[in-house]
Amino acid sequence: MSKIGFIGAGNMAGALVKGIISSKVFPAGDVLVYDIVQKRQDELEKQFGVKAAESSTGLVESADIVVLSVKPQNFTEVLECIKGYVGKEKLVISIAAGITTSKIAKFLPEASIIRVMPNTPALVSEGATAIYSRNAEKNAVDNVVKIFAAVGKAVVVEKEELIDAVTAVSGSGPAYFFLLMEEMIKAGVKLGLSEDVARELVLQTAKGAAILAGKADENKEGPAELRKKVTSPGGTTEAALEVFAEGQFNELVSNALKAACDRSKELPG
Repeated sequence: MSKIGFIGAGNMAGALVKGIISSKVFPAGDVLVYDIVQKRQDELEKQFGVKAAESSTGLVESADIVVLSVKPQNFTEVLECIKGYVGKEKLVISIAAGITTSKIAKFLPEASIIRVMPNTPALVSEGATAIYSRNAEKNAVDNVVKIFAAVGKAVVVEKEELIDAVTAVSGSGPAYFFLLMEEMIKAGVKLGLSEDVARELVLQTAKGAAILAGKADENKEGPAELRKKVTSPGGTTEAALEVFAEGQFNELVSNALKAACDRSKELPG
């Protein structure tokens, strides 16, 4: 990998810059950033020692890998701007939600194009990212996996339509867990706990459960097995799980993710 450039220097780009430099995927001197908000690119330059480009086209001319990390509503404008500067030697990575590789290819027909769906835990280097390659060679895909593994875990999907499922599962997924935590805190307060105590207990429980599930997965033990271990016959956990079952919790989760997937398919892209 030679030089990588980020067009758009928002939170996700900042997390990626931090991750790839700290993981030594790229040295700071080989990382370029450009943002229409000069203050943001200057912040990254000062914080990480990366190079701020004077323009999006200047960045494209200097970088071998171009990461399009702008908002979807600004995407077409950026493609229009850089289309004359992207040849077959460039690898283009898009992290914009809802933007298909077909749309990108209309503007950048010669480029190797990879579409990525990260999620917000990448901001704390615990992201879950799915990668789809339209036409990139295997070594390029492997390099993109390394880039996003610097901020969590990364997997490759073979069909672009699976990105809609990824969006439903991991892209939107953090919000589902936040909702459950939010409601557990409220329930704890109703049961007599102070809000501070309820929040501390819920957040630590969520953190501990996630770490425990990750460790168990290394031994091929899934969440279902862990749930059974916690659930004693006739006990408190069983009582709570029975209420979840009565409310058809499994169908609610399935329907919610399907709605997210369907909405992802409807997005203009």
